[in-house]
This record gives sequence, C-alpha cells and structure tokens, in this order.
Amino acid sequence: MNPYIVFLTGLGVVILCIAWLPMLLRNAPLSLPIFCVLLGFGLFAAPGVGPDPNFIVQSNFIERITELVVIIALLGAGLKLDRPVGWRRWRTTWLLLAVTMPLSILGIALLGVWTLGLSLPGAILLGAVLAPTDPVLASDIQVGPPRSGGEDEVRFSLTSEAGLNDGLAFPFTNLAIALAAAAAAGGMAPGWWTVEWFALDVVWKLAAGLTVGWAVGRFLGFLVFRLPAEARIADTREGLAALGITLVSYGVTELVHGYGFLAVFVAAVTLRHTERSHDFNESLHTFSEQIEKLLMMVVLVLFGGAIAGGLLNALTWQAALAALAFLFLVRPIAGFIGLAATGLPLSEQSVIGFFGIRGIGSFYYLAYAVNHTELAEQQLLWSITGFVVAVSILVHGVTVTPVMNRLEARWRRRDPRSPGEGANPSGVSVRSPLHDQPGDEGEAREKRGARETNSL
Repeated sequence: MNPYIVFLTGLGVVILCIAWLPMLLRNAPLSLPIFCVLLGFGLFAAPGVGPDPNFIVQSNFIERITELVVIIALLGAGLKLDRPVGWRRWRTTWLLLAVTMPLSILGIALLGVWTLGLSLPGAILLGAVLAPTDPVLASDIQVGPPRSGGEDEVRFSLTSEAGLNDGLAFPFTNLAIALAAAAAAGGMAPGWWTVEWFALDVVWKLAAGLTVGWAVGRFLGFLVFRLPAEARIADTREGLAALGITLVSYGVTELVHGYGFLAVFVAAVTLRHTERSHDFNESLHTFSEQIEKLLMMVVLVLFGGAIAGGLLNALTWQAALAALAFLFLVRPIAGFIGLAATGLPLSEQSVIGFFGIRGIGSFYYLAYAVNHTELAEQQLLWSITGFVVAVSILVHGVTVTPVMNRLEARWRRRDPRSPGEGANPSGVSVRSPLHDQPGDEGEAREKRGARETNSL
C-alpha cells in the first residue's frame, strides 16, 4: 500500500469533512475533533501504513504545523470579538489570566512533582503546556462570527482567555527551559539566568508582543479601511488578506524577539475595532476559520495516528490519574477562585472553569521546549499531554452542546430576549459595542439597506 496515496486519500476525506460534518453534528453530542482523532487512529493502525507520526521523533514538524494553526486561530478569535477592550468589560478575562492561569500552572506543577516525581523544569513545563485554554479546539464554545450576536459572558470569557493565554504561557515555558539549562550547568539556584529570564522572557517579550501587535493592527487597519476607495483593501472583499495579516503580525513580532502569539491576537482585536461594522471583518474571519479547520483536522488526524503508533506508551496509571486531576480538579478549582469576585452565577463559573479545553497549543509548547532543551522525562511528558488532550477532546466534545443548550435555556427563562438579540444573560454590565461609536449603528443600517436594495 502506497503511503503517499493513503495520505492523499485521508487528506481528501478530511477536507470533505470540513464542509459536511459540522452540519451533521450541529445538535449532536459529538464533535469534529473526535472524528478526526478516530480517523487518524484507524488510518495509521492499519498494517503497512507508515511511518508512524511519532510526535517525539518529528517534534520539529509538530512545532511548525501547530504554530501555524494556533496563530491562524488567534486571528479568528480576535476578529470575532464584538466587545471593545476595557478593564470592566473584560474583567472576567483579566481574572482568568491573572489568577486562574497561574494557579493552574502551580497546581499542575505541584502534582507533577509530588505524584509523578518530575524534575522542577519538567513540572513547570507540564504546567505551562496544560494550563492554557486552546484557541483551536475551544471554538465550539466561543463567540460566533463578527456581528452575529450572542456574545454572552461564558463564550466571551473563554474566547478572549484563549486568545491571550497562549502568549502568557510562553514565559513559563521559557522558565522551564532556563531551569533545565541551569541544571545542566551545575545548579538551579537563582543567579544571572534568573535576571535574564525575567528581563527578556517576561518584561521584553510581553511588552513587545503587546506593542507590536497594537502597532501592526493600527497600521493594517489604516491600509484595510482608511485609504481612499480605489486603494482600500477592504473593498476587495478578499479573505486571503487574513493570512497575510496573521503572518505579518507574527513575523514582525518574532523578528524583534517578542511573543508572536500575543501579537497576532492583539493585532486582530485592534484591526477589528478600527472599523467594527464593516463586512470585510466577516470575510477575514470566514477565510481564517476555513484554514484553521483544515490545519486543525490534519493535526488531529496525525494525533490519532500518533496514538496508534505508541504516543501513550509511557503513560502509567499514576500519570493517568494525575492527568485527570489536571482536567477535572485543578482547572475548575482555579476557575472558581479566579471568578469568585465577578458576581457571575455559579452555573456560569462552573462552565467557564470546566471548559478550559486543552489541545493543539499544548502540543506546540511541548514540541518547542523539546526542541530547545534536553529533558529526560520528555517521553512521559508527551504521553501525559497526549492523554490530557485526548480526554479533553472526548469529554468536552461530547458535553459542550448539551451543556450550552441547558445554559441558554436558563438564560431565556431569566430574560425573554435571546442572547443573539442583545440580551446580557450573565447580568454583567456591558454596553453593546455599537453603542460606543454612534456612527457605527447608522452605518450598519445603511449597509444592510444597500444589500437589501441590491438583492431586489
């Protein structure tokens, strides 16, 4: 059996599934990622189909392909947020980032040391790998496309958290790499390497990611929306520009040694709010979503194949129990602590805490660390990460539809208006984005009227 032909056939099945399966699974307690993992497992478990997509041996390839899918997902997440940035409007997000995520990293690291006997660098790396909510696999519980409505607090907080926490996981990933290097040099006592890590990996790279992302977003916003009509990119309606925006914002930031993940999301949010009501935002989002789904499905098919090829071979029963504790104890408890001061109903705090989905971003961080340092525990870390992601895909994929249906039914009983019509079911004081710029609403009505006239 020719592996190349098998690959082409599998890729064709994956592409067809992008268009077909979401419609079939819309109201089913099943997700597209589950199908992709099962497909990959079936394809690569067949005799004579090789080579196995071993995540450890091919960590350079895994780093690059997961890097690409994550940055495209981050662009899409930033573009679809209708709510303007603000301390009060984004309060839930800031608490998830400032409280829930560090507590999750700490809890995972402590469990790694106490129950699995991991070294300090390995435990911190495991925390950084498993703490972030994934912007790719969490799409089923994120807000809808631009101007689609229904931006309730649960969906908004998980979308914005996923957009920002991928960049904030990097300092801890780099801390693990620095600790491993210090240990190899003879000790992990604080010293010059600590100062260098804090100054470069925390202060500079975070500041560069935020600053360059904002600057690129503003500049691209001018090119896209503010130039004269004959030169304005937005008037082309060419969604392919989304890929260019992603690569430029990521590449420029990485060239100045900043966090490109953070910059892509910030650039997307800045670009979106340059002209919130323009139809071009929807074109950009649609294109980025299609590319994201294609790459996501390819990675998940490979992930299924990696499981068939022995990715979980190093998993012990102690490691499996620790992994389940990471998912079902550490994140939910950290979520409750972080959201305690928000005033959100307990049911919404529970959903936000529970649906901290782990996924493709976790593979990226682990591959990045493995490619930049030597870790004796890397096989165990790959097995734990693979097991956590597999359980997250299964459990969260099966439960997301019924859980959100029940939550939305509760919101409708509380407020007769549906969330899609502007209701604020969480009770958090948030103004509609259209009310912050008076001209936008009239412009949107004018555009809708023009479209209706043209259709006639």
